[in-house]
Amino acid sequence: MQIVAGVDLGGTAVNYTLVNGEEKFLIEGLCEYPALSKQGPDICLQQIQDGLVIAAGRAGVSVSAIVAVGLDTPGPASASGVLSAKGSTNFVHPDWAGYDIRLNLENRLGKPVTYLNDGNAGALWGHFTLFGGESRETSLSAIIGTGLGGGVIVEGDVVKGRKGFGGELGHVLIPYQSINAIQGLNPECNCGRTGCLESVCSLTAIERSFLPYFLARYPGHDLGRMGDLHKAAKLVRGLAETGDPMCLDIFRVQAHALGLFFDEMVNTFDPDALIVGGGALETGEEFQRWFTGEIRVGMPPQRAEQADIPIYVMPNGDTAGARGAAIEALKQARHTGLIS
Repeated sequence: MQIVAGVDLGGTAVNYTLVNGEEKFLIEGLCEYPALSKQGPDICLQQIQDGLVIAAGRAGVSVSAIVAVGLDTPGPASASGVLSAKGSTNFVHPDWAGYDIRLNLENRLGKPVTYLNDGNAGALWGHFTLFGGESRETSLSAIIGTGLGGGVIVEGDVVKGRKGFGGELGHVLIPYQSINAIQGLNPECNCGRTGCLESVCSLTAIERSFLPYFLARYPGHDLGRMGDLHKAAKLVRGLAETGDPMCLDIFRVQAHALGLFFDEMVNTFDPDALIVGGGALETGEEFQRWFTGEIRVGMPPQRAEQADIPIYVMPNGDTAGARGAAIEALKQARHTGLIS
């Protein structure tokens, strides 16, 4: 048996998956361990190598059957896996600066390694579940977390761009001023600009912009009495799902922001599907239907040919990164003849 591994190296956890040549995943659900990336490259890469042995054991296969590995990480990084020389939130150890994580992992394992950023990996998994591994369709994914990631898949391939910034959807500027519910708010993004999609559609946006804005309009709300916006922001989704009016207003604004963004993307790519995922949508189906319905409400009037583009919720959201990374590695392994 020849199999391919997917490794999703996050800030707090590293998640593994395995897939065979018939595109069957051999691990269901999470196979994860606390990430050691803060301890530097040597310890982190050794952990990844050790984890592959554990993952193979869990799937009941030999680690020698793994012929290729797909890796995904948060950015910023180049398309080939060279981490930013300026560092990042997830790679704070100084030895990570300018580090070629793909090449060094490949040398350590003695197996080919492909690289995607985590947003692109999740987008590829969402696309794969809809269209399969040999698709010619186009899709766009927006993944809502602490920030906003995502990806563009054109004819089945990830759009990476010249420097690896293809699909950085969180930093597309949107006409947020047209969202009536937040008139007067100027949402600032971590990148330094005002009005990026991430500045209005992320957990950070809830903490930094929406809670101060909406708590002034809902005096006496329980979240306002907490005195800690960071903790309060993490409770908004759960309260919205139970019908809390203020929290529903916040999520409605985020859905309408996505509607404006998706409208821009529809007029750019004319995609076959739009996909939304991330922690914000790890909810029950009723809330997911409400949220995707509000995305439609937030989209400007469109031609009939555009209005029928379906909006899907990302499946298997917690394992999307690892599975997308594995699919990328499987495609490359087929191309090079490692797997027929």
